[in-house]
Amino acid sequence: MKAIRLILFSFNFLFAFSTFASENKGCEIKFSVKGLKEGSNCILAHYHYNFQLKKDSVKSNANGEFIFKQDDKYPQGMYLIIFPDASPNKKYFDFVMDADQHFSMETDTSDYIRNMKIKGSDENKVFYDYQHFISNQQKIIEPLRDQSKKLKNNKDSSKIIHDKMAVIDNEVKSYKKNILQANNKLFITKLLKATDEPEIPEAPVKADGKKDTLFAYHYYKAHFWDNFDFSDERMLRTPIFHPKIKQYLDKLTPQIPDSINGSVDYLLEKGKANPEVFKYLINLLVYDYESSKRMGFDAVFVHIVEKYYLTKQVTWIDSTRMYKVTERAYILKPLLIGKKAPPIIMQDTTGKPVPLYNIKANYTIVVFWDYACGHCKKDIPALHELYKTKLKAMGVEVYAVETDSGLKEWKKFINENNLSWINVIEHDDYKRAVTKKFYDIYKTPIVYLLDENKIIKAKHIDNEQLINFIEMLEKEKKKK
Repeated sequence: MKAIRLILFSFNFLFAFSTFASENKGCEIKFSVKGLKEGSNCILAHYHYNFQLKKDSVKSNANGEFIFKQDDKYPQGMYLIIFPDASPNKKYFDFVMDADQHFSMETDTSDYIRNMKIKGSDENKVFYDYQHFISNQQKIIEPLRDQSKKLKNNKDSSKIIHDKMAVIDNEVKSYKKNILQANNKLFITKLLKATDEPEIPEAPVKADGKKDTLFAYHYYKAHFWDNFDFSDERMLRTPIFHPKIKQYLDKLTPQIPDSINGSVDYLLEKGKANPEVFKYLINLLVYDYESSKRMGFDAVFVHIVEKYYLTKQVTWIDSTRMYKVTERAYILKPLLIGKKAPPIIMQDTTGKPVPLYNIKANYTIVVFWDYACGHCKKDIPALHELYKTKLKAMGVEVYAVETDSGLKEWKKFINENNLSWINVIEHDDYKRAVTKKFYDIYKTPIVYLLDENKIIKAKHIDNEQLINFIEMLEKEKKKK
């Protein structure tokens, strides 16, 4: 059972879906659910991103009947009827919202799918015929799967079971193929086709006589979107688009920014087939990579902003939002992994200037902290203990920057905790504000790890990760 995440909100900068151009006769969809209690809350929702967006709600009558009726059509796509007060396995059922929004659906709470009857909608009749067939096949194949697990060490018996399962699998493929051929103009067939997996041919033999072990991966990724229609806006309101995006970016793409940038560009180029699809992808990707907690992935956000926002390909947001997005990219770009850290000069406890770039060490940890910060009161002494016991012996120096201007309290904290590393502060309020912006200090503590050339190797890393990360960098050095 899929988890239902029903979100009710208004988009302040996202896009509004447009409806398909067709004769506007409004909407009147009748539902009858035997066993549904009178006054049950019935929610109409459609799929959006990885959750469901509420469109309307009504109450059922004593016969379990309810109607969604309005003068305008609903945007087309895959919808759900959700019963929030029902038991966990009876929370919802799906249906297709097509151009003709005058039809009826009748079912029973004992089994929504098996008992579903459709009137006036070819889309939903095909959809539920397919679900009935799949449900029946699953009941046949599940016992075989159980037997296969039990007999996995018995080759002969296991082969018999696998052959039976293969027959059922072929029956499903054949049934699906027949549906696609007989109903190729329906949206549901387009949706079913989009779920098809690429059939991978045999790997070619290389010049050395061996087969390419990466052929299957490259072929699968290259053909992953073959059956997906990016020009059809209705695909946005389905449960398959968002998971396919996540699979393509998170599973099929190497998790390094340059590779992800390539996959992002591929998706966005495909998305240009439909303005609403392009908007959807841009909004999703910008949000995901700007807010990503994975170190270094902010480089993908910067790439998207530079390639699509600054080239005026994003035209649907207002100037305020545009400024916020581009300003964020400008701040992050100099702080990306592999960039040279911005030079700063701070004063130590005696008022003497200490340039960051003057520090001679294999690695420099730049930590921005505040003596009044609750987390810092615990994390800074813990980091100092790590510095004394391990880091210093590894050729690591710490440049600890106090982000506030309370000199007396700062010095008191240093003395009480015997902080023996390089303690610095910026006395000038304006310069301190500039430094915070240069290093994107929106909270404390924040840690940057620099190499001997002051190149950023890691950031926003905690005490426990520091040792392992430095050891990994040292191993990489020895390989070169």
